Amino acid sequence: MRILILARAPNLYSHRRLVEAGRARGHEMRIINTLRCYMNITAHRPEVRYAGHPITGFDAVIPRIGQSITFYGLAVLRQFEMMGVYPVNESVAIGRSRDKLRALQLLARRGIGLPVTGYAHSPDDTDDLMRLVGSAPLVLKLIEGTHGQGVVLADTDRAAASMIDSFRGLKAHFLIQEFIEEARGTDVRCFVVGGKVIASMLRKGREGEFRSNLHRGGKATQVRITPEERSTAVRAARTLGLNVAGVDFLRSNHGPVVMEVNSSPGLEGIEGATGKDIAGAIIDFIEKNAKPHKTKTRGRG
Repeated sequence: MRILILARAPNLYSHRRLVEAGRARGHEMRIINTLRCYMNITAHRPEVRYAGHPITGFDAVIPRIGQSITFYGLAVLRQFEMMGVYPVNESVAIGRSRDKLRALQLLARRGIGLPVTGYAHSPDDTDDLMRLVGSAPLVLKLIEGTHGQGVVLADTDRAAASMIDSFRGLKAHFLIQEFIEEARGTDVRCFVVGGKVIASMLRKGREGEFRSNLHRGGKATQVRITPEERSTAVRAARTLGLNVAGVDFLRSNHGPVVMEVNSSPGLEGIEGATGKDIAGAIIDFIEKNAKPHKTKTRGRG
């Protein structure tokens, strides 16, 4: 098979591992810079070009689209879908996952456990919104944030109100969530491929840090998950339509509560913590599922 990876940094661990795993299985692997792709948008012969040449003949595409280029990256991916190239994650599904508010609404509709979350526009509703979510400490989270950026903890109601005013002054869209104190600065990431949890790790933030992201100095270890946690991770990925996903949840007193579903999860942390060949599992999934035009939306989303 010929497999294309859309990625801006070919030397990142995740991208190198995908290339290694694909080539080890006899596939032709190629990485191209998402932002260097450009498109001929036409009804009968949609085309993606790169460095003056059309990109043709690929069986599957692995989108590794960074948060900062979501809009353009999804446009490129939709074009490949229109051309019949099989996407590991479809453009519509990635778009759902990148919109934190929409993702939470979809998960809530399916009855998946979530932290109590509030969202409002008018400053006149701040006090009531905070009462709905609960008393401090409260977590404020920018909708566009990633890797723990744009996530702050307000220890008091007064501090929360001040932070809300600051976010509104920046015209930023944000959520207010309850603080799950019993999680003690840890969360669990389940790596889901093809509707199955293939690996799980416990992430713990550095001393004094409530965010457990590895990018912020957190530590990861392999963890055994419960049947309820496994079901939650699988259902969360399926609800957003993702074939490959990193599902992050906290262990609360009332069960797992999903914090985020990542459509381009990194491989380094979880492969290092578990010793499992995650990249190989993704390639195996492509081998079993990639067929021309096997896309639910075919670029229409």
